Amino acid sequence: QVQLVESGGGLVQAGGSLRLSCTASGGTFSILSTAWFRQAPGKEREFVARITWEGTNTYYGDSVRGRFDISRDNAKSTMFLQMNDLKPGDTAVYYCAAERFRSTTLDSDYTYWGQGTQVTVSS
Repeated sequence: QVQLVESGGGLVQAGGSLRLSCTASGGTFSILSTAWFRQAPGKEREFVARITWEGTNTYYGDSVRGRFDISRDNAKSTMFLQMNDLKPGDTAVYYCAAERFRSTTLDSDYTYWGQGTQVTVSS
């Protein structure tokens, strides 16, 4: 059973940066496509970014494209989300998700989820 643990969230001022990490255990990370989603209070879960299992293809949601960068280190079973030029609208709980091989933008396509990490951006 794959387990995912996020870290790196916190409180930051608008314009600042944070780097989230998601570490996997209990499975073969190198065959898992992974993604970040986020959910703000009172809103639906939103796709943020995804990266394929081999790390060669990435895709971003419109609201973060150009500011966020997703990457992974298969040797360390870890995925990252570098978030730059953060805005108050980025405030949410950020979740990492994983699925064997398949890489999509739909949260319903992902089997494995972390517990989430809070990101708060003050104005």
